[in-house]
Amino acid sequence: MYSIFKRDPVKKLTKLYSAKLEQAMYAQRNGDIRAYSMLTVEAEKLASEIDALDSSIKNSPMKK
Repeated sequence: MYSIFKRDPVKKLTKLYSAKLEQAMYAQRNGDIRAYSMLTVEAEKLASEIDALDSSIKNSPMKK
């Protein structure tokens, strides 16, 4: 009934994913390759979570 007030978890994770990629880019520009690698790994984990949520939402029986 109040689904319009629920926050979209995919949107939140996508925002975090973009922020991690941006942080990784700045770390790479500054020459900190170790931080770049760590941030990229974190971004990849977020991307896999986003994919899992997307697939579960698409296969949901509650989908209209």
